[in-house]
Amino acid sequence: MTRCFFIAPSALNSGLTSVALGIVRSLDSLGIRVGFFKPIAPFTEDDKEDSSVHFARFTGNLDCPEPIALAEAQQMLSQGDQGLLMERVIEKYQPLMQKFDVIIVEGLVPDRNEPYTVRLNVDIANNLDAEVILVAAQDEMDCAELDQHLKIAAGLYAAPEDPDVIGVVLNKVGKPQARQDQTLALTHEPQPANAKLPAFEHDCPILKNQIRLLGVIPWEPRLSAPRVVDLARAAHLSVLHAGEMETRRVSKISVCARTVGNLLHEFTPGHLIVTPYDRVDVLIAAAMATMNGVPLAGVVLTGDGEITAAVKAICHNAFQAGLPVLCSNIDTLPTVVKLSNITKEVPKDDISRMEDVVSHVAENLDLAWFKDHCKKLRAARLSPPAFRYQLSERARAAAKTIVLPEGNEPRTVAAAAICHQRGLAQCVLIGKADEIHAVANSQGIHLPDNIRIIDPDAIREDYVAPMVELRKHKGLTPQMALAMLEDNVVLATMMVALDEMDGLVSGAVNTTANTVRPALQLIKTMPGAKVVSSVFFMCLPEQVLVYGDCAINPDPNAEELADIAIQSAESALTFGIEPKIAMISYSTGESGSGSDVDKVREATRIAKERRPDLIIDGPLQYDAAAIESVARTKAPDSPVAGKATVFIFPDLNTGNTTYKAVQRSANVISVGPMLQGLKKPVNDLSRGALIEDIVFTIALTAVQATQVKSES
Repeated sequence: MTRCFFIAPSALNSGLTSVALGIVRSLDSLGIRVGFFKPIAPFTEDDKEDSSVHFARFTGNLDCPEPIALAEAQQMLSQGDQGLLMERVIEKYQPLMQKFDVIIVEGLVPDRNEPYTVRLNVDIANNLDAEVILVAAQDEMDCAELDQHLKIAAGLYAAPEDPDVIGVVLNKVGKPQARQDQTLALTHEPQPANAKLPAFEHDCPILKNQIRLLGVIPWEPRLSAPRVVDLARAAHLSVLHAGEMETRRVSKISVCARTVGNLLHEFTPGHLIVTPYDRVDVLIAAAMATMNGVPLAGVVLTGDGEITAAVKAICHNAFQAGLPVLCSNIDTLPTVVKLSNITKEVPKDDISRMEDVVSHVAENLDLAWFKDHCKKLRAARLSPPAFRYQLSERARAAAKTIVLPEGNEPRTVAAAAICHQRGLAQCVLIGKADEIHAVANSQGIHLPDNIRIIDPDAIREDYVAPMVELRKHKGLTPQMALAMLEDNVVLATMMVALDEMDGLVSGAVNTTANTVRPALQLIKTMPGAKVVSSVFFMCLPEQVLVYGDCAINPDPNAEELADIAIQSAESALTFGIEPKIAMISYSTGESGSGSDVDKVREATRIAKERRPDLIIDGPLQYDAAAIESVARTKAPDSPVAGKATVFIFPDLNTGNTTYKAVQRSANVISVGPMLQGLKKPVNDLSRGALIEDIVFTIALTAVQATQVKSES
């Protein structure tokens, strides 16, 4: 039987959608098939799409039914057609029961002008046979006030025929009051690192005796930071220079009216500088800060005026670096008031912010309770959120040390800080400490004290003798070794080779060859491995698939292709994917001939002979391997066709083209390439890798290190 959770707000501004979608993501990370349903939504004439449904579609790849417009529901209620309205709701809900184990239903936010919405929430939850989870924002309530607030909210569902309130999620816990001074904090000041949250379960009787506390979502200032473009729209600002206004976020608004020397402390990451038009000195100072690597949110010029050509010339490089410059045709004070009073709701086009909000909620929910309570009715599949969740959990358990030779590369520095914050790995940055800290400061990143920074100049000579010993059969001399160790990737590879580090991640700046070559020379392949190969973890909406080899071997022979298949199966198992291996070709079964398909056929035979315990079949065309309806026609007796989880491509041309086509056309995340076949894990990055890509590659490497150690 499908389980239904009705997510109900206890009051206005509780963060209902954020919590509802956070629960969706948490359940998905557990491998539960979860759907999302918003029965009734307050559409407007200008905007026909509900924001909750919009974000569910973009952050969860969910196919949500269209809600009933609130105006239509109001009309039906006014005509006494409440029963018919509930039938409409159930009609939209029923198809979801055939597809999902759990359905998250988001209720209506209570409105003082429409008090019936609360009763409507109760009726919908009752008719859907739902269990109710309340969402309450702590705001400035102490435990006694919160207890009374929750009793009133839960009491609305207390009639015998009404659904039970089984739990509550407390949102925005620890949110401080906004500052009221010249520096207006849009996102409020962060809580001190040692701030202690109230003992809600102990001090709120209702949480102790009646309903379960399912999550405490701490206030996180950065999640309320709007983009510059959001402020420009809300305050009707004109754009003098757009720069990076679509991506830069505003944490504080600083009114700059004093002399520049007294304003320098305001030129920090995320500050939006508001100043009159005639204060060109402030604009120039902001430009100088930008050119020194400080990512200001932007500058707003107020009142009447214009920027002269000479000033534009001075600021040109800052404009090229992305500094947004906007203008307001009213004075400074009313401009600041307008800017600071914008809505805190996430705009529909700010998907990245909503992704962060949803992830933050999901990370602070009681996953163990949800897993136990839901009692999954179908076999779990490894969805992308489940893959990322399991990967993170295993990386934390591994507690490995990963060396990052590109230590002063900005994305790498940010990823290292995140890995330490999440406990995914102990990262070691190779580089000059002052350079690395300067990079961190310019991005507004706080490097944890326990991140190790190693100056390569201070240790390089220590690795000359060990490297000569490893490469003496190749005639390596100390002078040659010292020259090679000038390359930080080579130096970091020696650290891994000598067991000083558990793994290495590189490639944000270096090429694949520069990352892999030292590993082949110094770490070498595992016993029995024919080749070093790679896999990508393709995070499709429904599940994660493994593609190999899409990055290393141009044209493997049959022996090597069989080895790649076995390596890829082991990698799949390592990361919780049951391997069903499809050897891909342009022909299925015995229908085709030629040297290319014969190679795949022979590789399949060799792989089956070497590993009879694995489920392998080939040659298979991609559609026969991936789609059940095609498999029934082309390969009805295949144990793999239609349900393959590991796809082995015959050559690099086919593999790389396929992975990029799927990644780009289906807009899916691909994690990798992860290298296979080395004695110790070394992993390459795409030079276009995002910070989150690097974070997950570090986590992959940490888990790999555990597996490699167990096999050695």
